[in-house]
Amino acid sequence: MLFTNYNTKKKIIALVDCNSFYVSCERLFNPKISQSPVVVLSNNDGCVIARSAEAKKIGIKMGEPYFKIKNIVTINNVQVFSSNYALYGDISRRIMTILKNLFPIIEYYSIDEAFLDLSNMSIKNMNNFIIDIKKTIYQNTGIPVSIGVGSNKTLSKIANHLAKKNIEGVVDLTKLTQEEINNILKNIDIEDVWGVGRQLSNLYKKNKINNAYELKYSSSSWIKKNTNVFGLKTVMELNGASCITLETSEKKKRKSCCVSKSFGNKVESFEELKEAVVTHCLNAAEKIREDEQLVKSVIVFIRTSPFDKHLFLSRSEKIDLAISTDDSMILSRACVDALKKIFAKGYRYQKAGVVFLGLVNNNEYGQNLFVDKNSQKSNSLMKAIDSMNVKFGRNSLTLADSGVGHCWKMRRDHSSKIDTSHFDFLPTVKSG
Repeated sequence: MLFTNYNTKKKIIALVDCNSFYVSCERLFNPKISQSPVVVLSNNDGCVIARSAEAKKIGIKMGEPYFKIKNIVTINNVQVFSSNYALYGDISRRIMTILKNLFPIIEYYSIDEAFLDLSNMSIKNMNNFIIDIKKTIYQNTGIPVSIGVGSNKTLSKIANHLAKKNIEGVVDLTKLTQEEINNILKNIDIEDVWGVGRQLSNLYKKNKINNAYELKYSSSSWIKKNTNVFGLKTVMELNGASCITLETSEKKKRKSCCVSKSFGNKVESFEELKEAVVTHCLNAAEKIREDEQLVKSVIVFIRTSPFDKHLFLSRSEKIDLAISTDDSMILSRACVDALKKIFAKGYRYQKAGVVFLGLVNNNEYGQNLFVDKNSQKSNSLMKAIDSMNVKFGRNSLTLADSGVGHCWKMRRDHSSKIDTSHFDFLPTVKSG
């Protein structure tokens, strides 16, 4: 059953999704565990955020706290890894670059997913075409992917859900009849429909809408009255319409940027808290410069653990900048000023974070009376810092206020210590 003549104006959307992405990244540099059960843990080794197929079979659930599964891990020789976002981010960039070079219209949906618009491409054999995409990604990165194709984003999500269970890892719904698609929708639980969260799922089930097929043929007026615009669009897309557009990289810009992490060890001193806040600020500044944006306001927040025996404290402070900027030094000074206003002695802080607000494109922000020649020096300095950190690893070149010891850093007892952008983690070869 191969579909031909795809050169039409009908919408054709493909969803490329990496298989157990975090696990696949860890296996990439450790082939010995390619058939072993593997799990990746969240920040501070808290709970399971990624599982291999083998780990799923032995009963390890997504989101389960690590301390609860230690017995299963020991009995089944499960390979456990702390999350390594530097590695995952780098591998993701490589995959997305491959897709961007092949397809002009693409939406980077998440770190391991991307929507592709194939509508205007002349494709004689869709099945062979998407299998070739899979092979290209695997040959260039070593990461296995599944690809689902549908007439819109919602149906391509469902196709991808099926592709995960398919031997080829490929499912194309555009070649099926309505009756065949309906039979598939009857077996898609309502909570597995894209955009249907837990609360909405409970609402649907209370009203006897238990699967995608029943949602497809539910009353549009009832959906509109009891959910929202996106809920109505989901129903329309299940009926074949294409009304959720791709947010391409040209359109998609951050409205805000937040960097925050829980501490591996609780922090009490202002100096240690300042190191964490400045480090988060520098990481956020690097992100907005990469997107060619400027910051108008910063928010710094700190909090203790709600389960701590000490008193709970949660505070935040916002500072508006005189001029929108992407200068790490200006932003870090503002963050430190905000921290001074909210810090209180005698508390054991568990988390701190920095939020950038009022982001604007730097090419849309014109010169004004307050911008002088120093801004050119600042731009050159920031480019130099970013270039060094790309080459030698994040925070290789940083500000003194970010400190060096970082006793507050996340707990990563199971780190694979792999970083493809850091010289310290390059493999060494012994001669003789």
